[in-house]
Amino acid sequence: MDGYSEFPANLSTERLRLRRWLPSDAAQYRALWAERDVRATRRIDAAGRPTVEDVRALLVANPLTAEPGLGLLAIELRTTGEFIGYCGLIVGDASYDEPEIAYELARRAHGNGYATEAGRAVVEAAARTGRRRLWATVREWNTASFRVLEKLGFQFGGRVEADPARGESVWMTRELAGER
Repeated sequence: MDGYSEFPANLSTERLRLRRWLPSDAAQYRALWAERDVRATRRIDAAGRPTVEDVRALLVANPLTAEPGLGLLAIELRTTGEFIGYCGLIVGDASYDEPEIAYELARRAHGNGYATEAGRAVVEAAARTGRRRLWATVREWNTASFRVLEKLGFQFGGRVEADPARGESVWMTRELAGER
């Protein structure tokens, strides 16, 4: 695995449990797609795809953790076990050596600091794998994500990609050196 330690399949924080995906997460994961801003890349299409069954098939095939040492983890509340979103590391537009942090929460979970709490656990876990830098791409209109990334220590990465239909994509970066 190129000298990196394995990214954990489970993380815990004071209020959250980040864990591997279960087929039973399919309906809630699809619900995240339905809530997305109309400018988001992946949404429910006019034909209703992906369906809950499509999403369940994805989760069973497990492509959300397909890269060795990376992956998105489902987030649930420790007190109730309620699924509220996901957070983790992906290659995305970055690289295996310097992956992207990705997160998304159900609207009902917004405003509680959960994205920052989950993101902090993922950043700390990424540092323990031996990675030296993380990236994040965020649309210029997504002010909530910018606030989360700022709290996690991300800074402007010097790159902006134009997309007239969805809004500019801003690259943010976070150095991890010395945080192991």
